[in-house]
Amino acid sequence: MPTFEIRVPRGADEIWMTEQIRLAVAEATKRGKLRPNSVDSITGKNSGNNLGPGTPVTHFHQWEKDAVEVKLLLKGGGCENCNAQYAVPVELAHLGRADRNLEGVRKCILHAVWQAQGKGCSPGAVGVCIGGDRASGYAHAKAQLFRTLDDVNPEPVLAELEANIMGTVNKLGIGTMGFEGLTTLIGCKIGAMNRLPASFFVSVAYDCWAFRRLGVVLDASTGAITQWQYRDPSSPVVPMADQAGFKRTGREVVLTAPFSEADIRALKVGDVVLLNGRMFTGRDSVHAHLMKHDPPVDLHGAALYHCGPVAIKDGEQWVMKAAGPTTSIREEPYQADVIRKFGVRAVIGKGGMGAKTLEALKECGAVYLNAIGGAAQFYARCIERVDGVSLFEFGVPEAMWHLHVKDFPAIVTMDASGNSLHRTWRPKARRNSPRSRVDEREGRMGGFFGVVSREDCVADLFYGRIITRISAPRAAAWWSATATVSGATSTTSRTRRSGRSSRTTWSSTAGTRASVSSATPRTSRCSSRPITAPTPS
Repeated sequence: MPTFEIRVPRGADEIWMTEQIRLAVAEATKRGKLRPNSVDSITGKNSGNNLGPGTPVTHFHQWEKDAVEVKLLLKGGGCENCNAQYAVPVELAHLGRADRNLEGVRKCILHAVWQAQGKGCSPGAVGVCIGGDRASGYAHAKAQLFRTLDDVNPEPVLAELEANIMGTVNKLGIGTMGFEGLTTLIGCKIGAMNRLPASFFVSVAYDCWAFRRLGVVLDASTGAITQWQYRDPSSPVVPMADQAGFKRTGREVVLTAPFSEADIRALKVGDVVLLNGRMFTGRDSVHAHLMKHDPPVDLHGAALYHCGPVAIKDGEQWVMKAAGPTTSIREEPYQADVIRKFGVRAVIGKGGMGAKTLEALKECGAVYLNAIGGAAQFYARCIERVDGVSLFEFGVPEAMWHLHVKDFPAIVTMDASGNSLHRTWRPKARRNSPRSRVDEREGRMGGFFGVVSREDCVADLFYGRIITRISAPRAAAWWSATATVSGATSTTSRTRRSGRSSRTTWSSTAGTRASVSSATPRTSRCSSRPITAPTPS
């Protein structure tokens, strides 16, 4: 959802500015910089240009300066679904009662982060509002996401609470995408508003590591850009790596669709696979459609990709600009039936699925493959061509796209033997293990793709750079890719405030850049260079 926060001097023409914003959003959507995400809530029809009632969101505020400040935040549905709001006092599972005090606020935040694991492309960041009403609380919580990672809350009590949250959540063992690890959040920013005596709301806005935002300050008389925010214009844009930057280890399993049951049953959790051939996309609308209708294509032996791509038409040919995974758990009510009825052999997405799907995978000989959340443009480069599209009446993100892919990387996290990394979580064992003590000593962070056969999977996320290390009897490998996620129209970076040294934290460009390095398999569990975690702010 594009959200604009605009500060203007007295006398500014807000009506004209709003119209310019709408024109810019429509143009960015036409160029494939934004995915068409505006859907009529009554008819289900996609507007196709990101315009409609409530889209985009624009908030105007007057200030004393003779300048215009425009900030843009692009926050996806997967993250938005992880937002939470608590009316305290409230009983919270495993945490007890949250009362109307800062300790109660702390419990609410921890509960929200726990609930978000695996669904919001963690490690993420949370913006929090204490107080306000239900509407203003959520708005103020989202506004906290415009703060930089390294800022310090001017309110000492809130600064202490932010540091406390960061120090606590990263010891819970939730880790990246809920697969265990020592990095669950990379930022917690808290604000407060006055409230009614009878109400005490704690509102939490969750955002993923692929955080896309941009800000500019304009000269009020000329419209010239006088300052960029969240980026350093002097820093060159690092080109996105393609398949040439993805170094093979020789342990990847190469599969070509349609897949046989024997090939799929041979896969085990932790296996890294490279998919080739035909692949079909299918999100919420497609799955609901398949409950009442036959599929428009033959899905027997096929790969079904939970993906809402960014696609534009070049002449008569469709071109994929971004094609990252969406949160799979939304399809849990349908997925088992789809597998059983239509013979799907591989389901691809992020965040994993539940017990019903796992049972169907085991029964039918299918697997769930976890793709990298936030690597949408890298995956688009794995698509050699678009062979067609079905159910286009659902709109670009929800249509069923017929893709032909080459060396599409993912990891098996739910196999046909009934194993699932998404239901494996051993915080006590991990905290007490020698490996975890090494992780804490060296400042290592995260757990990117999960625990594999009781071996450790540790990912280092350092201001957008991800280095994935997987060690397991069947899949001891390093693999990764550098990706630029389409989303914003200009390169943006979280940097220190002016007057301080520039330091990139989260990045985005016409997306968000996430560099993932790869190397040969380790011979020593402690051989890689330590990466120091950022100091919690």
